Amino acid sequence: MSTIDQPGSSTEATQSTAPPAPPTATSAPTPAEAPTFKYYRPPTSTSASQPRELPESYFTPTAAELRAQQASLSARTDALVNAPLRTRVQREAEEKARHARWPQTTIRVKFSDRSQLEKTFPSTDKIKAVYAFVRGSLREDVKPIKFVLYQTPPKREFKVSDPTVRDLSLVDLQLAPSSMLLLRFEDDSLNHSDVPAPLNPSILAQAQDLPLPPNFDQEPSKDFAKDSGSASSSGKVPVSGSSASTKTDMKMPKWMKLGPKK
Repeated sequence: MSTIDQPGSSTEATQSTAPPAPPTATSAPTPAEAPTFKYYRPPTSTSASQPRELPESYFTPTAAELRAQQASLSARTDALVNAPLRTRVQREAEEKARHARWPQTTIRVKFSDRSQLEKTFPSTDKIKAVYAFVRGSLREDVKPIKFVLYQTPPKREFKVSDPTVRDLSLVDLQLAPSSMLLLRFEDDSLNHSDVPAPLNPSILAQAQDLPLPPNFDQEPSKDFAKDSGSASSSGKVPVSGSSASTKTDMKMPKWMKLGPKK
């Protein structure tokens, strides 16, 4: 005979005394990720559009600049002289050192209205990564239109269809550590200076002003004066005024101190 559980049976007691299931924990809302790009609106003020007149002191090289230029010339001369003697292992080592020096490359794409779109890429990326980023930033109606990225002067186009370009990394294309690329659409109606950049509204909403250029009207700092003074006193780098100080420091010979013989 089958047994029927009575109201006071242990089964019902177990079910009635079972603790309620804990409420499911709701996941906290994830904060909005910071954009991985920057969009600079075109300059509007007259001071930003016109180049600032530089003082004469800007064109006078400092002691550090002269030393850096001399080191660069020496390294270039050494590279030209020893280029045929380098082995493949040495060339590969130099290439690895160049990649390690600039692991990232910042690319700015300038549109016809002078606005700029900036993003940082790994230096090992190819130029197609830059094309993919720019195309993904365009409006939906403009995405199918072809465009080309180039530099000037001299004019140098970076076409994905070019086998001498598409297989090279950004550092091999000499775009590292930072470069400015111009953009030209196949549809010429988008290349006029009065046509706003055809970017996605979400990108246009994050536009910011271009950083101001450095102010060259300020007086040189004390560190610069100290550097220039030490370089001139050591005699390694000639600077203006060093010849005058040298003349005053020279000792006068005895025969010049004595008056004419009577």
